[in-house]
Amino acid sequence: QVQLVESGGGLVQAGGSLRLSCAASGRTFSSYTMGWFRQAPGKERELVAATTWSGGTTYYANSVRGRFTISRDNAKNTVYLQMNSLKPEDTAVYYCAADRRFRSSWPASGASEYDYWGQGTQVTVSS
Repeated sequence: QVQLVESGGGLVQAGGSLRLSCAASGRTFSSYTMGWFRQAPGKERELVAATTWSGGTTYYANSVRGRFTISRDNAKNTVYLQMNSLKPEDTAVYYCAADRRFRSSWPASGASEYDYWGQGTQVTVSS
């Protein structure tokens, strides 16, 4: 129903920046939550940022707040994650995901609660 394709990962030095992109296609709705997750080796998949297509509501994990910015281009059906001041601990595979459901407590933070996923893109931050 919904397909997500990510791009923009790579290798960057500490303090540098990367911008990840996630292009959505298929039957999308403005009410969907779009989230960015990351998973480092030996760690659980964690939500780092989220937004909705329809509004400006955003969420950031404490570990990235002030450094990462989630944004969207509705005309292009694309969501972005701008990552600045990168740290080695940001190294992970990053995934975009979509949650179809409206939730009174927003956003859902569990990976199992999201319905559609991109393929993941590796971000490596060297010291």
